[in-house]
Amino acid sequence: MNYRGYIFRLFFRVLLLVLTILTVTYFVYQKNHAIIALSFLVLLYLIVNTYTFVKRRFVAMDDFFEAVKYRDFSRWFPEDRGPKDIRFLYTGFNEINRTIKEINSQNEAQYVYLQKILEMVDIGIISYNLETGDVLWSNDSFRETLDFPSFKNIRFVEKRKPDLYATIFETYHREPNSISIAVQNEKIKVLISDTVFQVNEDAFKLIVVQNIDDTLNKNESEAWKKLLSVMTHEIMNSIAPISSLADTLQRNVQLALEHPNENKLELEDLHAGIRTIKNRGEGLLKFAKTYRSLSKVTHLNLQKTKISELFKNIQLLMEPSIKAKNIAVDFNISTPRLELDIDAHLIEQVLINLILNAIDACKNQPDAHIKIQASQAPNRDIIIKVFDNGAGIPQDIMESIFIPFFTSKATGSGIGLSLCKQIMLLHKGRILVNSKENEGTVFSLVF
Repeated sequence: MNYRGYIFRLFFRVLLLVLTILTVTYFVYQKNHAIIALSFLVLLYLIVNTYTFVKRRFVAMDDFFEAVKYRDFSRWFPEDRGPKDIRFLYTGFNEINRTIKEINSQNEAQYVYLQKILEMVDIGIISYNLETGDVLWSNDSFRETLDFPSFKNIRFVEKRKPDLYATIFETYHREPNSISIAVQNEKIKVLISDTVFQVNEDAFKLIVVQNIDDTLNKNESEAWKKLLSVMTHEIMNSIAPISSLADTLQRNVQLALEHPNENKLELEDLHAGIRTIKNRGEGLLKFAKTYRSLSKVTHLNLQKTKISELFKNIQLLMEPSIKAKNIAVDFNISTPRLELDIDAHLIEQVLINLILNAIDACKNQPDAHIKIQASQAPNRDIIIKVFDNGAGIPQDIMESIFIPFFTSKATGSGIGLSLCKQIMLLHKGRILVNSKENEGTVFSLVF
């Protein structure tokens, strides 16, 4: 609306100028000198007035553009005095200045936030001009990692430590690389990567350096702790049933010695028990050797093993401890001749883990029951299943139970099922689970 008013007033002044010129022309022909003189005065006034009217706007815009040129957005134009059209123009200029100041304030705040964030991270970051070497930005972690004071140009590093300069600034690391550098007369291992970016006509290089010595040491320590936890867990899983079976055999022998007439010693049972303890002891030793280099295993001690023999050993080993907990247990084989080409010691370890888990799941069940079943599927896969009617596995953790060191038990280590899966993968098999809360769980070993 103000723009239209300005056009109207300008048009009105131009119209008056035209009329005045026509009037002067007319009276020149009439040779009326008095009116001619008066008309010239009016024409001169209109010319000056029109020039001043137009100039005011250009002067105001020139002042504003001059302020923009020098980024002076603090200037305030008076909105309460002067002609109306100029006041309206000043209002617009002030609004632009206010908006730009808000944008600058927001950008400064974001820059401060970014600086604080980058200062807090323990990763060294530096950015510098590739041509001049001037440092655009660097954080304390970068200087602490390289043991340098604050510097404004990377030539400072070149003069002090040329080898380090060549490694960090001269060499390009498009992909993250692990390198060793000398700092304070000792070697440290760092992870370094860099990238080049363009800002207007200038090229900059961004370098990221992370000291990974402490991280490696911490991870190594954690790995040792977890390894000890795994070994302890698996050894205890085997020692407990061995101890229970040995206790049963000792009690039978003691009764036979004290009351030979009433308690005859069954040498066949004694022999079978001792043989089971011997086999499990050998299996435990084999497990320890295998686990020590489990990630490097390329050859298993595979042998044709009858599932009936496998079940017999497991039954003899586990039955005393299962019955002591008042849990019914059944071993079933659909075809007695079923055989597997397996490392029997490792598969025994898997079944022991699954049966112990089943015992734990059934501990609060009044009619607890565990069933171990072997059968052959139509596609000729051989499947060993371990059923229980225990508490079941919650659905929200079902996908996590095979993750190493994940456990839902207060005293669990979270490695039993992950180890079972690893052993099955070594046998090119699979381990599957199906469970319903308060109904039970079935684990399937598919060969």
